[in-house]
Parts: sequence; C-alpha cells; structure tokens
Amino acid sequence: MELQGTVKKITEVQTFASGFQKREMVLLTEEQYPQPINIEFLQEKADLLNQVKEGDKVKVSINIRGREWTSPQGEVKYFNSIVGWRMESVSGDTFNEPTQATPAASKPAGGNVFEEEDDDLPF
Repeated sequence: MELQGTVKKITEVQTFASGFQKREMVLLTEEQYPQPINIEFLQEKADLLNQVKEGDKVKVSINIRGREWTSPQGEVKYFNSIVGWRMESVSGDTFNEPTQATPAASKPAGGNVFEEEDDDLPF
C-alpha cells in the first residue's frame, strides 16, 4: 500500500533498552480533507528519513500492523500502526538505504563467461 503527501514532521531516532530503534514521520495527505498520518520507520529503515526534510513531497510504501493487548484489569484492546519500508520523492527519485557493493557487482563486465568462478561449493 502507498501513501502520498507532504512531510510535515520528522522525529529523532528513539532507541530502546533492547536495542530496538524507530523513527517517525508525519505525512500530510493530499486529499480534499488532508490527514496527518504518523508513519513509523523501524530499525535500519529509519535511515530512509535522513534523505528527506520537512516540506518534501513523497510517496511512502507502507504496511499496516495490528496487535492485541490485555490490560491488567483483563480488558482486551487492539492497536494499529503504520510502518514505512520504502520512500521516493513524488518526482520519482527513490531514497535508498546505504548499501555495500556486492562481490558480483564489483566484477568487471565483459569477462569470459566460460571461465570458472572460485567458490566453495562441492559440485
């Protein structure tokens, strides 16, 4: 699922005792009645927010998650969260996480396709 709108607010990274990290962004939708939608970016996805600033127009790929919670009094409640996992500017530029080059990507193109590769496979 995707949401599109203008970045209204970006929070700082929150780190919990378990090492879990999250960062939130408020996206103002572009509808007849614009809605401020809070989107969480978890763990390494929080780095996606380093590449945007308030006022940017973006499209965010999201998942909707739900969970059940039982209060100490035995009352069951349900909570939903919206989790972002990909983001691109409305102009089409994708905001990527920093990645490391893979060995296959660093090989020069045009090599001999019949040449055997060094690997540890027994066959």
